[in-house]
Amino acid sequence: MPAPLISPAEKSYIEQGIEQDCRADGRGRLEYRHIVLESGLLSQASGSARCRLGDSDVLVGVKVEIGEVDQENPNVGRIVCNVECSPSASQQFEGRGADDINNTLTLSLDRLYNGPQSGIDLEKLCIIPGQNCWVIYIDAMVMDCAGNLFDCIVMTTRAALHNTRIPKTEIQDLGDGEFEFDVVDDIEDAESIIGWDRSPISVTLYKIADRYIIDPTILEELCSQVTLTVGVNKEGQICGIQKSATGSIDPSLLTEMIQSATNLAKPLLQQLDTKLLEDEAQVQEKRKLGQPVEKLGFFAAVI
Repeated sequence: MPAPLISPAEKSYIEQGIEQDCRADGRGRLEYRHIVLESGLLSQASGSARCRLGDSDVLVGVKVEIGEVDQENPNVGRIVCNVECSPSASQQFEGRGADDINNTLTLSLDRLYNGPQSGIDLEKLCIIPGQNCWVIYIDAMVMDCAGNLFDCIVMTTRAALHNTRIPKTEIQDLGDGEFEFDVVDDIEDAESIIGWDRSPISVTLYKIADRYIIDPTILEELCSQVTLTVGVNKEGQICGIQKSATGSIDPSLLTEMIQSATNLAKPLLQQLDTKLLEDEAQVQEKRKLGQPVEKLGFFAAVI
């Protein structure tokens, strides 16, 4: 399926609106669409979340399993990322049309979450150094594509990691450098991923004509010459930067775009974390009272 096209008249209309800070849907250049974020949807997963950013729709499931350590890093756990775009998400994804974007999104997510920039304490995922560790499998499914996919995937992944619980392990020293461990089956003893709250979200800025925007629609993406994705954590620290497409960015504009991404990410993270923690507190209270626990979920209209 060929890539969608945009007429010169449509492109000119979009560019003029962005120049005047009034996009086709009424938003300003640096405004998000409505965000609907739910967590705890998949009962068979260790953690899960679903995010709808405008009409873009992403579901992320996290599975935690015991595996062998990477011999190059024998004292840390591992994170394995995978992104799949459903053929029903866009006509472009029918057949093998999604292969390239699947690979691109998977690599970008892997770069953000594999390493110290992820904020996750990978050493805490190690069970027996040099032998066994917890492996966190992150599987993202794009169910509808309406622009700004990567930011939506990262936001959903972060919520799924918050929702994830890792079983507790008990390690026994057998002597002579030999160890064995048991996995505690009691769900009440399962632990959260240490450092999930320090994991970043991404803010992708799209340069259109002489301006830049965030959270574009499909048609706005078609007008963009170059994109800049900036990973930012709750402390405002930059965790990664990636430029995509073939256009160029003036150094002075590059600095401004990075600063804008930082300014946008911090309040967004604060809003999302506040709601996630409020929902978690409600679940804990219901468990104490012996009441049935429904899925975590909230609606957030981000300004």
